[in-house]
Amino acid sequence: MSDFLQQFGDEIKKNIPGYIAVAVTEIKSGISYFSDSVVADFDPELASAFNLEVVKAKLNAISALGLQQNIDDIMITLTNQIHIIDISENNEYFIYLAVDSNKANLGMTKALLNKFKKDITQKM
Repeated sequence: MSDFLQQFGDEIKKNIPGYIAVAVTEIKSGISYFSDSVVADFDPELASAFNLEVVKAKLNAISALGLQQNIDDIMITLTNQIHIIDISENNEYFIYLAVDSNKANLGMTKALLNKFKKDITQKM
């Protein structure tokens, strides 16, 4: 699994313009299985821990409303960053990604995340 996650991190870092940080976190336990950042004071594991609460709250809201829906992704737009929380198809993991909004190509970013989201569901 670690080789797959390292390859995932390398591909994300290499192919996503404006890349800042990424983490892959298990929803049930909150454990981050992979994290990386190109900004020294940006801690993707800490960011994932806080965003785990966002994911859990939304999953609880969907359940309480009786919706038969899955979360595809959650996007948070800050002043100069975009944070994307991409949930695996089995609702067991999420990819947390932070990019510089001035450099990011959202179409390319979401396409790559969708590709890796499928891999994460199958390989983890």
